[in-house]
Amino acid sequence: MVALGQVVNSIHLVVAGLWAGAVLYATVGLLPLARAGEINAGPAATLLDRLTWLSRGSSLVLLLTGAHLALTRYPGDALLGTGDGHLVVTMVVLWIALSGLVEVGGSKFGDALDQQKVRTGADDARPFFGLASVVAVVLLLLGGWLV
Repeated sequence: MVALGQVVNSIHLVVAGLWAGAVLYATVGLLPLARAGEINAGPAATLLDRLTWLSRGSSLVLLLTGAHLALTRYPGDALLGTGDGHLVVTMVVLWIALSGLVEVGGSKFGDALDQQKVRTGADDARPFFGLASVVAVVLLLLGGWLV
């Protein structure tokens, strides 16, 4: 029988990888197409909507699975009293930053798409998604370090 911790850890890692991959894809796939005018507002809005819901769902799953992992792996003062615990706290801060960056970037892009301004929206969202991509990669690297 597989231990609950292994299942939770697997779910956590798969969802984190999916979320990071989606953010990276939006940054290097969707936004360049939009900035070049090679995608219309309708398809871009659909892809953005899927990214937004994937991001929100991933945030929720990672909150629940991460809380379980933190409580079981870092009991008592271990979360704030060890190097690995500090990395976990750093990851929580970066997780919040990633959520916020995707939300803000998505909002800027979505607002422009509502007005059929695909290129403008992509330009407005680009810095947020660029930074979100960096944060996502750092989160994956820190997660890999902890594993």
